[in-house]
Amino acid sequence: MSRLASGLQRLRRSSSQWEVLWSALASCGLVLFSQLAVAMVPRLFPFLSLLAMLPIAGLVFIAAIVLGRLWRRFIGVAASAPLFVLFNILLLWGVYVFVIRRETSSLLDMLINAECALLLWGFYRILSGDPGIVACDSSYLEEAGCKDFVEAIYSSEKLPMLSRVRQCTWCKANIRGYDHHCPAFGTCIGQKNHRLFMALLTGFVVAESTYTMCSTKYITRCISSGTIRSENPVSLNIVISTTLFSILQVLWQIVFLMWHIYCICFNIKTDEWINWKKYPEFQMKEQPRSDSEVKFVNPYDKGMLCNIREFLKPE
Repeated sequence: MSRLASGLQRLRRSSSQWEVLWSALASCGLVLFSQLAVAMVPRLFPFLSLLAMLPIAGLVFIAAIVLGRLWRRFIGVAASAPLFVLFNILLLWGVYVFVIRRETSSLLDMLINAECALLLWGFYRILSGDPGIVACDSSYLEEAGCKDFVEAIYSSEKLPMLSRVRQCTWCKANIRGYDHHCPAFGTCIGQKNHRLFMALLTGFVVAESTYTMCSTKYITRCISSGTIRSENPVSLNIVISTTLFSILQVLWQIVFLMWHIYCICFNIKTDEWINWKKYPEFQMKEQPRSDSEVKFVNPYDKGMLCNIREFLKPE
């Protein structure tokens, strides 16, 4: 059986309900610990602006995650990356509903609630869906004259039905159109869920940007109206910490999103770009001599418009 379902999917197959429960508690605890650690930044540095707090918050968040990983060695329970993402979505939504919402317009309120609900729905779909797993068939090996399925994949020019099938080094599953393994979603990104992945990634950027806009308005109104002293300091610091967290998330997610848009435009997968020397179809020798330099060539690039159309084409 493939080990594809890491994270939450791995937990669902687990025979021990206690293991599921303890992993969920560890994930929830790590979310609360990291957010409370970031909440200490505005408390210790109230004179700094949000922009100045960003690098400090980033370092504090990384330190909190590292400490959380070290702590799991002592308690013997590993947190789940998908559950960590899920609890962060729920935390941001909860802070918005119980603290920020009263300062938000009705239209923006409907928008951010719809965005969070769609994120949860998409998150469930990508966890429960098939990324494009290809079963290992002995007939493929016989036809290609290979000893194992991995060898057949690397020589896929012999077998058109294995075109762009790659093996994930993380979970050892064979995925058609394999791009990368996403620990945050607990699954591989392949031909059947790549469009959903792009929609989710875009959704996270939009939802976190909307949350940042709402929370900064809330903080600004508290300061300008003079009610900042009457506000609960814990809730205000949580609002600031979740705002810093959202900004940090948006910064790296935009870079990640731009990279995937680039790959779509040129019809290349992340794994193929990194490991192109493993796949013969991407290698071109300038001269037939064995010692000649091997250069990269993309045989799947059909032009930007055709590449985008192929990506958007339904299965």
